[in-house]
Amino acid sequence: MQRLLFVFVTVLLSTSLEGRTLLVGPGRPYADPARAARDAQPGDTILVGPGTYRGTFWIEGLQGTEAAPVVIRGEDRTTVVFDGGTEALHLSECVWVTLENFTVRGQTANGINIDDGGTLETPTHHITVRSVTFTTMAATGNNDFLKLSGLEDFLVEDCSFTEGAEGGSGIDMVGCHRGRIVRNRFQSLGSNAIQAKGGTQNIEIRANRFIDAGQRALNLGGSTGLQFFRPMDAPFEAADLRVVANLFIGGATPIAYVGSVNVDVANNTIVRPTTWVFRVLQETVEPRSRFEPCGRNIFRNNLIIYGSGLRAHVNIGGNTAPETFTVQNNLWYNADAPASSRPNLGVMTERNGLYGTDPRCVDPTGGDGRLRPGSPAIAAGTWFDDLGADILGTAFVNPPSIGAYESGSTTSVQATDQLDLLSYGDGVVTVRTTHPLTVHWYDVRGRRVMTTPVQSGEHTISLNGERILYPVIARE
Repeated sequence: MQRLLFVFVTVLLSTSLEGRTLLVGPGRPYADPARAARDAQPGDTILVGPGTYRGTFWIEGLQGTEAAPVVIRGEDRTTVVFDGGTEALHLSECVWVTLENFTVRGQTANGINIDDGGTLETPTHHITVRSVTFTTMAATGNNDFLKLSGLEDFLVEDCSFTEGAEGGSGIDMVGCHRGRIVRNRFQSLGSNAIQAKGGTQNIEIRANRFIDAGQRALNLGGSTGLQFFRPMDAPFEAADLRVVANLFIGGATPIAYVGSVNVDVANNTIVRPTTWVFRVLQETVEPRSRFEPCGRNIFRNNLIIYGSGLRAHVNIGGNTAPETFTVQNNLWYNADAPASSRPNLGVMTERNGLYGTDPRCVDPTGGDGRLRPGSPAIAAGTWFDDLGADILGTAFVNPPSIGAYESGSTTSVQATDQLDLLSYGDGVVTVRTTHPLTVHWYDVRGRRVMTTPVQSGEHTISLNGERILYPVIARE
């Protein structure tokens, strides 16, 4: 009997250098992830088996380390489902934790809530949310799929957000810092796909797809009660945001600068918004001695295809400083009336804009914004440091193409380098490509950690223990 017990405990809670596996699910040692989290140590994996789990599951003070994060992972993204309840998971004052590979649906408040417990001096930090499906909020108000408050050094990647609450967001950040939101899909959202407010700073939003993603797909700023700012004396709703290489299809307004400063919106492809292309607003005004008016922002290298039903190109509200904006090298194309493509930007003046020439995208309304040979967008952008990779993982060249897709070194659509990421997890990544490529792999800090040749077809690549963030196709 003692031998059997020893074997059982060894299998259940292996003490190898890679950490233990805590099994969650029907008939397993832990009924839910919150109970497993109470026993979790750095390096452990909380492995959630197929089943339906009704929260809220509160997880407080869960502590991983940089070398040994705690991972809460579903065995299968489609059959591990957090269904209904007020929230699926609520993480508070946690550090170095990864959530991945499961579905969240049907909550009445927020899908997943991650916060600092209201203690501004001890923020929650180094949280990764990866390969999670958020769908079908069971609410219509200010309810969000992923609510982040006081979160620092975080990553949200390869997730999907569909059918959100009418008044809510896909991702709502309040007082968050140093985060990356990459390669996600947002569709059929209510107010916003992503909102960044309450002192949020140093966020990159890259290579995402936004389809009918709300009244303001990106609310870059917002309106926040003074008591909720992090830090408490932040003089802006949002600052130092980078929005690069994203695709927007439909929706009322893709971009809203709202009480924000030093926000760079560059190399995005915007297709047929219904109301405005972008807005300049100031919703947090008092005290006037504290808050700088919305300004010193950038809108460049963007490719905009729109129709004659657009209300206006830009909406400028009061208490803002639109004259301080930089607008340059954008391509504007009114597909219904090409000769009427020059935008009315109010007091803003664009430098080096292109107007009225068909950008020759493959199928923009169908989601394929690649540029055909001869597109006027090719090599027509302006270069800037850290432009990085396009929406497909191809490095931008100098000068870059306008829009989210780089085509500067290709001769045909068929020859365009494309690397599809099929799955990510368990130390490997599965990719597919139509022809041989060399791929550089970068980590969360933007450092190149490995380079791999990839042959045509579908392949599984070992990550060699690296915490990979994104691939970039080499252009040697």
